[in-house]
Amino acid sequence: MGFMVEGPAWGSVTFRWLLAGRTVTSLGSAIAPVALALAVLHLGGSATELGFVVAAYALVEVLTTLVAGVVGDRFSRTLLMRGTAAASALAQGFVAVALITDRASVPLLAVMGGVNGALAALASPASRAVVPQTVPAAALPHAVSALRLGQNTAMVLGFSLAGVLVGFFGPGWAIAVDAATFATAGLCYTFMRVEPVTGVSSQSLIGDLRAGAREVFRHTWLWVLIGQALMYHLVYGGVQGVVGPIVMTREFGEQAWGLSLAALMVGFMAGGIITLRYRPRRLLFAGTAFLALTACFPLAMALDVALPVILAGAFLHGLGLEIFSVNWDLAIQQQIPPDKLARVFAFDHLGSFVMRPLGLAVAGPIAGAFGADTWLYVAAAVMTGTSLLALMPASVRALRRESSHDHGRVSAG
Repeated sequence: MGFMVEGPAWGSVTFRWLLAGRTVTSLGSAIAPVALALAVLHLGGSATELGFVVAAYALVEVLTTLVAGVVGDRFSRTLLMRGTAAASALAQGFVAVALITDRASVPLLAVMGGVNGALAALASPASRAVVPQTVPAAALPHAVSALRLGQNTAMVLGFSLAGVLVGFFGPGWAIAVDAATFATAGLCYTFMRVEPVTGVSSQSLIGDLRAGAREVFRHTWLWVLIGQALMYHLVYGGVQGVVGPIVMTREFGEQAWGLSLAALMVGFMAGGIITLRYRPRRLLFAGTAFLALTACFPLAMALDVALPVILAGAFLHGLGLEIFSVNWDLAIQQQIPPDKLARVFAFDHLGSFVMRPLGLAVAGPIAGAFGADTWLYVAAAVMTGTSLLALMPASVRALRRESSHDHGRVSAG
């Protein structure tokens, strides 16, 4: 399987290919949303139209996710990752050509957003569930941190490049870079060699989904934090996809939104570096407490402050969310049986993002009717309040990290 019995995740050849593929994909995925938002605006689209274009991606992604979880547990996860990477390269290549040749339209971008949303959904559960297959159990915490650190480092670069690429070459060429990163990732995944996961399948899509749902509701900490994520993405989706780009572009110019997202990703990167050393025993208690810092970004945008203060708020948002995310991913991978991992990650993704399309769709009209600051203040309040409420269940506060000396699974219910 290509990994050493002991040592950090770097000892696994398979893990290194996974790390390379996911990192290069993250580079393109950071460039694409900035390029897409500016492409819609350059085509004369309104805030509401921008919201619907982004919502098309999110809605189809949500609708495809549960099927993707079943597929990721039934079939080869690496094969699924290769196929979706190749298809995504073709889809984004088509969008790039349409923009470069001035044949793009807002409806076309919305349709292709849906296609890309479906492909992203098919890839996500498998790419997360495959991680324990690439490293020994003792190296899993290091693997989770390293993957997210590589992803966030690439996204810092991507967000920083996005405004420059669009400014000098146009949104079409920026999307073309995203297509190239998918093609490169697909090549990386062809070199991955993992053992298949064995488990009992009901041979029925509905039966497999029910088994995944039972696994989710068997753990209080799991469904509580999925519920918290649902509220987070309901309000923050509109901040990131609609209100944020408009407010920052209006107040500070086109490059300001890219800089804000770069500061957010620097916070992610800093949080990832911290998690390489900071490994709290009560991993979800610590992670969820840090999650309250995410309110700093929308709050700073709502206030009449200078750009550096907003960038600091974005940094704190990223820092808190990353410390939570590393501990969250590790908790799932340590506590959930391998043959149900893709389905649990699919339910996690669905619960997290099912309300995001609604948030994207209503953010523009609400901002137009009541002002952008209203949505930003609401988002900050919801993000703080739900993080604190999620700390109330004992299972969230008590779930403990497995050490390399632990055997079996330790569940806090």
